[in-house]
Amino acid sequence: MKPGYKKTEMGVIPADWDVKPLSSLAGKIMVGIASAATHAYRTKGVPMFRNQNIKAGYLDDGDLLYIDPEYEKTYRNKRLQGGDLLTARTGYPGTTCVVPSRYESAQSFTTLITRPNTAEIDSSFLCGYINSEAGQKFFDQGQIGGAQKNVNAGTLRKMPVPIPPSPEQRAIAEALSDVDGLLGGLDRLIAKKRDLKQAAMQQLLTAQTRLPGFHGKWEVKRLGDVALLKNGYAFKSDTYTSLGSFKIITIANVQDGYMTADACNTIASEPSDLQPHQRLRRGDILISMTGNVGRVCRVDEDRCLLNQRVGKLVPVGVVDALLFLLLGQPSFISAMTGVAKGGAQPNLSAPDITEHTFNIPRDATEQTAIAEVLSDMDAELAALESRRDKARALKQGMMQELLTGRTRLL
Repeated sequence: MKPGYKKTEMGVIPADWDVKPLSSLAGKIMVGIASAATHAYRTKGVPMFRNQNIKAGYLDDGDLLYIDPEYEKTYRNKRLQGGDLLTARTGYPGTTCVVPSRYESAQSFTTLITRPNTAEIDSSFLCGYINSEAGQKFFDQGQIGGAQKNVNAGTLRKMPVPIPPSPEQRAIAEALSDVDGLLGGLDRLIAKKRDLKQAAMQQLLTAQTRLPGFHGKWEVKRLGDVALLKNGYAFKSDTYTSLGSFKIITIANVQDGYMTADACNTIASEPSDLQPHQRLRRGDILISMTGNVGRVCRVDEDRCLLNQRVGKLVPVGVVDALLFLLLGQPSFISAMTGVAKGGAQPNLSAPDITEHTFNIPRDATEQTAIAEVLSDMDAELAALESRRDKARALKQGMMQELLTGRTRLL
């Protein structure tokens, strides 16, 4: 064992750290309002947070409920204080945040409330530990069992918590807070860029705004005029094998804007009567014709084969990138849902798809320009999301090092 460290029930920690159950570090660990409160909902009143408002390290007040002040008085003993911790019991059980001081005297619905003894444990440090890999592992070790996991107060009270000296707790909390600030700033910037892209798409794809230098008329075109709809192959399930090298792309793999191929059936070799268009290539545009009709995606893997009830759209009179953007509009899915036939499992026929109309530029140069502008915005979003993912990974690494004492700040 490294000098200056000791072995505990939590593993090896610094010799000057302690380990205590959360029950001994908190004045209260209780459940928020647990009685039906829908009758007391108001447009204004006392804020009430739910499990879905709890994010790892912060309180999301974007979808905030309010309850009647008179009704709330019955539960005055459950009023929140700044510095309290809220822990989700359902959804993402164990996820924890700190209550900001601006929500002093707010309420929460069926969440867990922990009121730390701040003379012994820093709220932000404790929140960071509960959200860390070690903290979440406590919840995953069968402590909250069942198909629908549900954290209860008794479980939370038993959680062992490492306790550094107070100055080190604050230093760790501040270091993690700095990363949280970076993450929060990136989240806000990404949300803003997404809104800008949506607005740009609405303007550019409907000719409400024209790019500089373009003035020609747009025209209404049937989808069948600008793209060929190709059908899939009727694969037989008895040909599937777990060791196959070709993936069968079904309607389940066509998501809204992207393809997922993690759980595909596979076959060892191509059928002898497979048509050339049923051998997919990266970038091909697919459309779901059954179930969640109207979803479109691009193929992003090799050695994929097209199954029946998935259509492939081959552009012939429109720029490929613009066609994909037009098909990705909510209005297209809405239109396909509207014309689909059937009950629980709606279906699209080929004419349902090919008869759909778009308003598009006559000039292919303008089509390309629009697609490039929106593609650049996508690239900017992707770069920001990559930065955010790296920052999240950095935070996880910091939490693992700092909250276990492997790296010391003081």
